[in-house]
Amino acid sequence: MNVGRDKIYPDCPTLIRTVEVGGLTKSQLLQKLQQHSILMNKLGERLFADDKFTISDTIYSVRAVEPKVRDLGFPEGTTIPQLFEKANQVGLKLCPLELGPHLRLEYLDQPEGHSGKPSWRHRAPYGSVTIASEILSKDVDFPKGFYLRRIEGALWLRGYIADDLHVLEPDDHFVFCQNENLKKKIPY
Repeated sequence: MNVGRDKIYPDCPTLIRTVEVGGLTKSQLLQKLQQHSILMNKLGERLFADDKFTISDTIYSVRAVEPKVRDLGFPEGTTIPQLFEKANQVGLKLCPLELGPHLRLEYLDQPEGHSGKPSWRHRAPYGSVTIASEILSKDVDFPKGFYLRRIEGALWLRGYIADDLHVLEPDDHFVFCQNENLKKKIPY
């Protein structure tokens, strides 16, 4: 593909959602996830339980933008650091880590990801959506963030591990925040 011909964000079709974040304790947020039968893998549980994962006691609104890797100018794929740098250049910012659980609670109608598709290791699964958030630890065995997935009807909030050399696929979906939309809304 020729990058010059592809439409690059913001001139490409992009899913945008406004999500309210914050206002719950970790235990309240976990309880809401459980009430909606949302599952977590071990990496998601580890990230959620870590003290580095903090949440706001104030409710605020986030405008979440979901481009594909190719929509940010990488038709052959790229690494996470390069993707995050390019997103910043076009006015997108990393999301607060707590957006992952809140977006999972909002995005209950996520399409099935793997139906009839092969599974693979070391790549984002079909239909998954990764939350672009600050990486809390350089330890390669510590989860880098959350991604959302629907597997055989079950909704998941999953953690993932990747290093700075891992190459993302052009059709991988990431969620970023629009810079001007991290606004405080209601004190808790």
